[in-house]
Amino acid sequence: MPKKNAKTSPKSQDAAKDSREKEQKKAAGGARAIWSGSIAFGLINIPVKLFSATQEYQLSFNQLRKSDLSRIKYLRVAASDGQEVPYEDIVKGYELEEGVYVVIDEEDIAKASPKKTQTIEILTFTDESEIDSIYFEKPYYTAPEKNATRAYVLLREALKKSKKVAVCKFILRTKENLAILKPEGDALILNQIRFQSEVREREHLNLPSADAMNEKELDLALSLVDQLSEPFKPEQYRDTFTEEIKQIIEKKAQGIDITAALAAKPEPTDDSDLLKILQASIAKSKAKVDA
Repeated sequence: MPKKNAKTSPKSQDAAKDSREKEQKKAAGGARAIWSGSIAFGLINIPVKLFSATQEYQLSFNQLRKSDLSRIKYLRVAASDGQEVPYEDIVKGYELEEGVYVVIDEEDIAKASPKKTQTIEILTFTDESEIDSIYFEKPYYTAPEKNATRAYVLLREALKKSKKVAVCKFILRTKENLAILKPEGDALILNQIRFQSEVREREHLNLPSADAMNEKELDLALSLVDQLSEPFKPEQYRDTFTEEIKQIIEKKAQGIDITAALAAKPEPTDDSDLLKILQASIAKSKAKVDA
């Protein structure tokens, strides 16, 4: 006799929800969700949360007064009377004409198009290779909400099988963004891309044509490219410049003169020396490989 499915208690459901939220947070490196809504896939709505997929590491410098190294402090002040304004008293406004503003808050933005502010709307599907790298801007992780697992997996696997990406739109804060949804392992990555109007034209740069090179130089350049080619392994690259700046900070803190450590500016290669420099580069690269 088949067994009946046991009902899940509210306590178990809450525990499962907490577990899923912890897993989502762990997958996103402990970051909090920055957006929640749904992916619109045809008539299917897939509730998801959005997490930033990247983080930046850089040295933080404080601005100081040169004479006594006192910290520089910035205050939010009203232009009319110079009085400091508490953060909770600051609103956003759109200037219709000089000195005339319309105050806009988050509720007003949500009312403009409730569906758009809560939806990642899939517009079409395409090959990722058709999108120039200049359009790519910022990646986000998406993670399914409770009871959206099957629909999330369905879209992810459909994209994998078709080898396509989904072109979509979504609104984050006050801006509508173009993006692609791409499967990456068990995740769907939402990669924000630029609108064409946000990419500057390059005609004014006066770039040289291919007529400026000769075939012998090209052959040598291709040989150098071939010698230096290897599979891309992101883990082998790191920010060494920040480490060098830290070393300079430590030396200056110890009173060590760093003038001698400053490298000279690289000299630009003269076009007439291209052939000779290419040959030397190939020899250096070959010696490095053989070592």
